[in-house]
Amino acid sequence: MPRSKSKFARPLVVVLALLLMGALYSAVRPAVQVAADPDMSQQVAMGKDIFDVTCSSCHGLDAKGTSAGPSLIGIGAAAVDFQMGTGRMPMARTQPQAPRKPTDYSEEEINAVAAYVASLSKEGYAMPKPEQYDSSGLTEEDIAVGGELFKGNCSQCHGIAGHGGALPNGKYAPSLVGVEGKHIYEALRTGPQEMPRFTESSLSDHEVKSVVTYLEEVHEQPSWGGLGLGNLGPVSEGFWAWLLGIGTLVGFAIWIAKRGARAE
Repeated sequence: MPRSKSKFARPLVVVLALLLMGALYSAVRPAVQVAADPDMSQQVAMGKDIFDVTCSSCHGLDAKGTSAGPSLIGIGAAAVDFQMGTGRMPMARTQPQAPRKPTDYSEEEINAVAAYVASLSKEGYAMPKPEQYDSSGLTEEDIAVGGELFKGNCSQCHGIAGHGGALPNGKYAPSLVGVEGKHIYEALRTGPQEMPRFTESSLSDHEVKSVVTYLEEVHEQPSWGGLGLGNLGPVSEGFWAWLLGIGTLVGFAIWIAKRGARAE
């Protein structure tokens, strides 16, 4: 009998030791994570508070979406920064497309919500750093390449100079005039609303910088003719040429007719 007790005692001690270690690890592990980056945990907590008040009515308390809004799981911090930083979210009312408008949130609040949404999944793009979208290190050739990339990939909707254009079903490609380079980068990477998404395999960070700088330079150029005509290209220019040309001919014809009538 003593031998039998010894036979079962050792496995029992091992099991109890494993359970004790597991309990201790579960208790200690969260504390270690919080202590590792207390600022981040506070930022995420702040973001969740803002999200619960301003976003959850459409996207759900768990951010998994409702009938009024899509899931935000896996969209990443960059998508949140774009939508809130450009004032598109939260939407004031239901409409085909969320317009750009001044944001009601501070940079700190936007960063907090972005951090909270990013904490829900490892997928999605992080918020870009300035060197990913500013003009540093670019040459004139790079900017020219950016112009070609924009014309080939974006001008069909946004116009040759990024002034926007109409789309079907009451939607539109918004004007890019005055949009921050950071938000253009985020839009290219995340593909908001009707816009396609460009991954690094489609456009490298260097190429995105070239596109952003091209738009900045185009929008800084003055309209030497005094009227930009919306910078919509040959359509608007052709229309005004036709209108002025026909108007001149009609006026000239009326003048000839009146002159002929006086002569009689």
